[in-house]
Amino acid sequence: MVHVMLVEDDARLAELVTEYLAGYEFKVDVVPRGDEALPRFKAANPDIVVLDLMLPGMDGMKVSQQIREISDVPILIMTAREDSYDEVSLLEQGADDFINKPVQPRVLLARLRALLRRRQGKPDADQLVFGQLSIITSDRSVTWRGQPCALSNTEYKLLLVLAESAGSVLSRDALLKTMRGIEFDGLDRSIDNSISKLRRKFDDTDGEKIKTVWGEGYLFSPSAWN
Repeated sequence: MVHVMLVEDDARLAELVTEYLAGYEFKVDVVPRGDEALPRFKAANPDIVVLDLMLPGMDGMKVSQQIREISDVPILIMTAREDSYDEVSLLEQGADDFINKPVQPRVLLARLRALLRRRQGKPDADQLVFGQLSIITSDRSVTWRGQPCALSNTEYKLLLVLAESAGSVLSRDALLKTMRGIEFDGLDRSIDNSISKLRRKFDDTDGEKIKTVWGEGYLFSPSAWN
């Protein structure tokens, strides 16, 4: 059984998370105040920490710093903020990942499992995670910044093919062969159209997440999804 320390002052949310995770063999220890987190962490020695950002007594960012000074345990932040500066600061100061509120228990479970597999050095057989992007191949679901992202069948296939070759340039021809088993004839612009749709859905107007490499094709940038 995985031991989770949940630092959360919202009693209703804490109860919901505790009940949901219990169904997947997670034991949850709830801590309602930030200034109580470090002593409880030292006493309980949990496998993973889920930490609200806005807490009484001490904010989650400070709690994360304190825990990181003594342990490399995975830390998942829950935040209602939508400030990219805060997100970057959290990652730079020791958090491993974060999820936006309102929290969906199924997404939280997927994030916890991914962090635990990463810590144990096990490959994610059914999940690809890049920053705030998660692709779960077993049920073809995609989450972005903690929220489910609805994709068409073509968009999902294209995203998956790109993500599986993260860091490598794929030509339109190669993408079409992989997705459909057909040759690219130079007139079919469906790949370009689908790339444009993906960029809109993932706030990639500058083309940094899915890069265009002129004359060669497209590249999924694994470091641009935070």
